[in-house]
Amino acid sequence: MSAVVVADNCSKWYGHVLGISDVSWKLGGGIVGLLGPNGAGKSTLIKLMAGLLVPSRGSLSVFGANPFTDIAVRRRIGYAPEHEKTWDELTALELVTVMARLAGVPGERAKLAAEAALEAMGMADARNRRVQGFSKGMRQRTKLATAIAHDPDFLLLDEPLTGVNPIARADIVARIGALAAAGKTIVVSSHVLYEIEALTSEIVVIYRGQVLAEGNVYEIRKLIDRHPHRIRIECDQPRVIAAALATADHVARIVFERQGVLIETRDPDRCYDQLAAAVLESGVEVSALSSPDNNLGAVFEYLTGDGGRR
Repeated sequence: MSAVVVADNCSKWYGHVLGISDVSWKLGGGIVGLLGPNGAGKSTLIKLMAGLLVPSRGSLSVFGANPFTDIAVRRRIGYAPEHEKTWDELTALELVTVMARLAGVPGERAKLAAEAALEAMGMADARNRRVQGFSKGMRQRTKLATAIAHDPDFLLLDEPLTGVNPIARADIVARIGALAAAGKTIVVSSHVLYEIEALTSEIVVIYRGQVLAEGNVYEIRKLIDRHPHRIRIECDQPRVIAAALATADHVARIVFERQGVLIETRDPDRCYDQLAAAVLESGVEVSALSSPDNNLGAVFEYLTGDGGRR
């Protein structure tokens, strides 16, 4: 499959302020989480992909063309910015209809496209209400509807979960997932790491304008070998488990906790095998087994928390 996005040593700066620096990256398809702290360069990269900015150096293409100059390519892109300034006096249906027409949907079909987009985002019942009375969650849903009304192939969603309550957030996540399942290529930036994890395990971590890591979050975690993996075992005989693993060369540390034991290991696969053997041999009753490291939050913290060194 041809790459949707190809960035080749792409840099963007604003005067003396760095946006992104020498980013080389390919996006093949599916849904990707774009992660990084405020000011890391996420919005700059998204605006470059949307065709709103031109690289200061290097190149970036979408569907093999320059999104800044190629109108046909821009029509295949749906963009929901982090911040919006809309015509609040319009109803949701009027606003999405206008945006659909601006994206190239013919006038006679724009209203139908807008109604379908609002339905897809759970806003059908509020389509005739004015935007100025909407909550933050309703505004986010309406903004997402404007991004999908022209049925784009590629969606760029910049912080679509900001300011949304947990119930609405879960619903929006499910609706974004449905768009991906329908074949859309989607880039979602967010600080809500566990919600991104619910959408995808494919991530791009940006820090200080550079891509620190990309790919499957679990594979990335395996490469961060300077941090031993932690495995927490809740059981009735933690000292038996600790004794069985204490002499293993891959074990870096053992910590007893209130309801079990925490093992830090440099080889999680071997550790899990030896753990299973110890449980079967000793008859220890295990009530829970978890890894505090095997999640997106831990990977993000490890990549950015020590200055971004790989």
